[in-house]
Amino acid sequence: MFDRTEVAVRGGDGGNGAVSFRREKFVPFGGPDGGDGGDGGDVILIADTSVTSLNELRYGGSYKAGRGGHGSGKRKHGKNGGDLVLAIPPGTIVWYRTESGRDELVADLAEPGQSVIVARGGEGGWGNTHFASSTNKSPRIAKKGGTDEEHSLVLELRLIADAGIVGYPNVGKSALLAAASAAKPKIADYAFTTRQPELGVVEVGNQRFTLAEIPGLIDGAHLGRGLGHDFLRHAMRTKMLIHVVDGSSASPVEDMVRVNNELTLFDSSLSHKPQLVAVNKIDLPQVRARLAEIEAALIASGNKPHFISALTGAGVPELMAETARVLQSMATEGRAGEPLHKKVFRPQPRGRAAQVTREGDIFVVIAPELERIIAGSDVSDLEVQLQLRKQLARMGISRTLEKAGVKPGDKVRCGELEWEW
Repeated sequence: MFDRTEVAVRGGDGGNGAVSFRREKFVPFGGPDGGDGGDGGDVILIADTSVTSLNELRYGGSYKAGRGGHGSGKRKHGKNGGDLVLAIPPGTIVWYRTESGRDELVADLAEPGQSVIVARGGEGGWGNTHFASSTNKSPRIAKKGGTDEEHSLVLELRLIADAGIVGYPNVGKSALLAAASAAKPKIADYAFTTRQPELGVVEVGNQRFTLAEIPGLIDGAHLGRGLGHDFLRHAMRTKMLIHVVDGSSASPVEDMVRVNNELTLFDSSLSHKPQLVAVNKIDLPQVRARLAEIEAALIASGNKPHFISALTGAGVPELMAETARVLQSMATEGRAGEPLHKKVFRPQPRGRAAQVTREGDIFVVIAPELERIIAGSDVSDLEVQLQLRKQLARMGISRTLEKAGVKPGDKVRCGELEWEW
């Protein structure tokens, strides 16, 4: 299973608005008829049950939505760019990779059908019809299509299971999963047989729940030893844990404490999950001879043990029945449905006010909307330049320049256009 990857996504560019004039026989006052550009497409992630891993996106790469078509004469609107929809498995958490190195949570797509826009397309530019007024009946300016959003995404799949099986390698986690469900995990007599989480469905009476086996932990897993602990992200979504210890170990209690320390070092919230302790391998004579000793030690540590043999199935139905009871009580208390992350609302920012900076003797205007108009117009045309200057007053930029100290004769620049005030 490939459960973590990084991809680049980019929305589509907005189409440019058109500068056009209606010219028809017997129509003396045609006027401007330049159409608007189409909006660029969005990049959308959707949780789809037909997708079970991030394998399709494992090689990263870049994904781009369709760009908007340009406007044209006769008020023809450019075609909107097509959205790009990427299907990901339910349980995927989406982050933005920021320049500071800190990942910013975008969405937790835990349920099938949930979706999120991760890169918005650019807005289509206005045609010259939008700039017509009583004092400017022949506008020769238009707005360039807006730029798209571009992000680097980190996708992290966390399996959704009711209970997770944790413990040292070779304690019988795979055997327990096989004994309790129809899952067929790999079982062998060497460490780290399981190299990725395995899922199984358990039925206890009329109740069904999913069981996930988490690959074995060893001391120092948080430092990268063994298989490390990256796969513990899958344990984050479980509602409870079944901690399997080896009854033939010299100190099952000490083993349990060490594994729990690794869980806490990965994420402290794992230490707050309900946990059942299962002592495995009671089919071995040496283990049966120590049952009273092991039970006393675990009870002294504050844990009630469940004795099982994953090999013969002894004690497994009772353990699963207790798991079902705990899950049912959690659902009754309203804890089972707790979301992994709180929903974050991100309102779209309003248009930014124009800013003025100084570069030597030149006043530089930073106004994205005006820059789009300049980029969409022929600034070499003197009439266009005059019309652009009128936009300064309409957009409140003239007042901003005056507050910044501009005086007649000073140079002003915005985008590709530079003029004398």
